[in-house]
Order: sequence, then structure tokens, then C-alpha cells
Amino acid sequence: MLFFALVSTTVITIDHSHEHLKLVRSTLSTIIYPVQAAVNMPIKLGRWASRSFASKKVLLEENVSLSKELELLEIKLQGLEILEVLEEENSYLRKLLGVTNELKERVLIAELVAVELEPSRHMAEINKGTNDGIYEGQPVLDLSGIVGQIYHADPFSSKVLLITDPNCTIPIQINRSGLRAIALGTGQRNILTLKHLPTNADIEEGDLVISSGLGRLFPKGYPVGTIHSISVEAGSAFSAVTIKPSAKLTQDREVLLVWLAGVVRSPLNQK
Repeated sequence: MLFFALVSTTVITIDHSHEHLKLVRSTLSTIIYPVQAAVNMPIKLGRWASRSFASKKVLLEENVSLSKELELLEIKLQGLEILEVLEEENSYLRKLLGVTNELKERVLIAELVAVELEPSRHMAEINKGTNDGIYEGQPVLDLSGIVGQIYHADPFSSKVLLITDPNCTIPIQINRSGLRAIALGTGQRNILTLKHLPTNADIEEGDLVISSGLGRLFPKGYPVGTIHSISVEAGSAFSAVTIKPSAKLTQDREVLLVWLAGVVRSPLNQK
């Protein structure tokens, strides 16, 4: 290498003085270039590796930083969601307490633990029982309407027969006309029916259906649902009427248990 450098230097000196060795200089440059490139390669590789390592380190550090930031954001988001849920629950409980003032009866708020909606069995379980004074036949409500009645009570939990169960009957009244009838569960999630209602009965789709209070099974005047459909079969003297329940049977988290004044505690009324 030293030899080529000396030769190159000598040729360049002579060339500047005499300008006769341009061809020789070009040839020597072509020969020397691969050697210079080979000599410089380790240095370039070292610089490239150093830059690559630094870039990778920066990227890794940035990735870790972004991951931590994402975790913090997820935690904050979860916190906000929890706050929203708590606010909703508190709002719901406040409204339930407002209902208790309107009812002017002894009440107790219970939590829904489970809901069972089989075609022949519509039941729910709550976290209150006989130790809380719960009794069979006790009415169960939510903010929107009548949920059902206590079917069976254990010391710490109870089963609720929902109004949509085929074995549940409710004395009702059409709020607009005052017409009284009996509503029955159908085994369908959101359908009650009125049986043996004359075709000339004063009833319309959209009518509000409330508890009549007869039999002291439910608070008088509490919503049961709205008339969903009215149909008459040819040659029949009765209308087939369906009711859409007001209670949020598949959405409730808490329900209201009511002690009706003067009611004798007795087993659940069944058809």
C-alpha cells in the first residue's frame, strides 16, 4: 500500500510539472481504488453498525416509553368507565329512592344476581331473603314497572317469578278507560297477554296498563306495560291483546321490594 502511495505521489508531481502522464495516472487510480475501498470498508462498517445500534436503541427506548404511556391511558380509560358505571348506578339508586317516597310503603333495594328466561320458566334471583323480612308473594318493582313477585325465599337470597312467566297473573287496569282485566305471562321475554277481553272493549294500541290494586298483590297504579297489539279472530267474541312490559326485565341491576300495608303474607298467586 505504501508502495502504491509513493508511486501515486511521484506520478502526480511529475504530471503537474510535465503533463505527460495522464494515462498512467488514470490507470494507477483504477488499480488503487479497490485497495482503498477494502481498507476503508471496516471503518465504514463500524460506523454503520454504530449508527444502526444507536437507532435500534432509540427505537427500543421509544417503544418502551409508548407502551408505558398506552398502559397509563388504558388505566385512565378504565377509571373513567368505572366512574361512569358508578354514576349510573348512583343515579339509578337515587331514582329508586324517589320511587319509595311516592309509594309511601316500606321498601328495600335488592341486587339482581341472576335471570333465567326459559320458555316455561322466567325467574330471577336477588340477594335478599327471609333474614331481611322477605316473604313469598311480595311484589318486586323497578323504576319503570312491575317486575314480578317473590316465589321462594331463603335466608340470604330469594327467587322472583317474573311477570312474563306463564304462571304469573296480574290484575290490571287500562289507565285511559279504567277497564279492568287480568294480564298473564306468555313465556316470551317481552310479552304479556290479556285473556277473554270482549271485542268491543275500550282499548287501543299504546294504552298504558297499570296495576289495579285488586287483591293487594301489587301497588295500585304502578305501570305494568303498554298495549302492543290487538287482533280478533274471525267468529270470535274476544280480542287477542298483547302487552309490552314496562319493566326492564333483562337490564335491571337493582330492584325494589315493597311491603304493602295491611297485606297478609301468603304464597304466590298462580293461575
